[in-house]
This record gives sequence, structure tokens and C-alpha cells, in this order.
Amino acid sequence: MIIALNNKCNLDKEEFINYQQELANIRTNHQLILCPSSLHIANFNLVNCDLGSQNVSKEETGAHTGEISASQLKSFLVKYCIVGHSERRQELKETSQDINQKIKQLLKYEIIPILCIGETESERELEKTMPVLEEELLLATKDLTKEQKDKIIIAYEPIWSIGTGKIPTIEQIEEVFTKIKSIFPDNKVLYGGSANEKNIDTLHKCQKIDGYLLGGLSLKVSELKIFLKKLEN
Repeated sequence: MIIALNNKCNLDKEEFINYQQELANIRTNHQLILCPSSLHIANFNLVNCDLGSQNVSKEETGAHTGEISASQLKSFLVKYCIVGHSERRQELKETSQDINQKIKQLLKYEIIPILCIGETESERELEKTMPVLEEELLLATKDLTKEQKDKIIIAYEPIWSIGTGKIPTIEQIEEVFTKIKSIFPDNKVLYGGSANEKNIDTLHKCQKIDGYLLGGLSLKVSELKIFLKKLEN
């Protein structure tokens, strides 16, 4: 399975040094991808994890203060990059067009996008989950070839679940994953949204899940170890 660790806006310099030392002791058969704050990318030194970024510019280069281009990420050996996370869609008003441009930049430099999609609580209550997810998928991958689309990792993160401790039922997850895989049958699909060492036994019952995108749990190495161990049972 693919286990992507999204540190979000956490860990200062010394904390990240200690954090990496803890992560270095993890032994697992699963593929680990660490997506630290952009400040820590240059200090990444793990051999048991691949390096990912939390963001990329939609622009190639130029006068875009504060942005980080795909070519810059590539020069630091970044292999993966999160795009379309709900926090950026909501807080920074990123559009599907922005996300589409970012994906194209990443693929140009052979960096694998981890495309996040998800519905709000009101959208689920109004039974709009499937149309919302399908629209996000199709707009984000607009004008891509089948070969390009197949390289994308898709992460389903119900927005109402992120950081709340609530998770969908297995039936709800299987319904969503079945829909996603009917559109993108050759792509890996991850689950994200309050996944932790306490509910992994329930989530692991869903055979369609190809891995997890972890936020809060990524920062708690002792709990992460329990999570990974349970995945191997």
C-alpha cells in the first residue's frame, strides 16, 4: 500500500530533524511518501521514504513571488506532489483549472501528482457526492492523455471528515471508490480523512483502498507505527 504523510504547516527546523530520526526507524513493507513543509524539502534525508511536496506552482517560472515550480522540486529529487487539497481549494480559492495546470507542470517534470478530491457535508447530505467528485476528477485531468492520467494517484478525502475524527461507513467508501475506479480503472486510489490507528481495523475491511493520505497521524510517529503494523495483519 501507499502511505502518504502530509505534515501540513507543522514542525520547525529542530522538530523536523527529530521527526526524521523517528521516521528513520520505521520498518514496513508499505511505500512511504513524506510531504513535509516546503522549508524542509532540502533537509530530507530518509532512505525508507520517498520525498513529496505539499504544493507546486501552476507556472513554469518567472515573477511569481512565494511560488515553487515543478522544475525546482525536481532539482531536489521530489517524486510526488499533493494537488487539489481541500484546504487549498477553500482557504486559497484554488480552482479546478489551477489544479489542472499544476498537474500538467508536474507531469512535464515527471513528478507524480497526488490529486485530492472530496465532498462537503452538505453535498453529501444533498446526495451530490458522486457528481461533485466526478466533476473534480474530469476538470483536474482535462486535456491529459490516457498515459498521463494513469500516472496520477487519486486521494479521496471527504472534507467533512478531515480533522473531525468522523469517517464514512465502509459502504460509503466502497461506493465512492467503485465510482472513481470506473472512471480511472488503472489508478491507485487512497483514502484520507481522520484515518488513524484506532479506526484502521474498520477501514482495512475495504478491499478497494490502495493506501492512505495521512495528516494529523503523520506527525505522531508512535501511533503511525501502530497504524502500519495493523495494516500488515
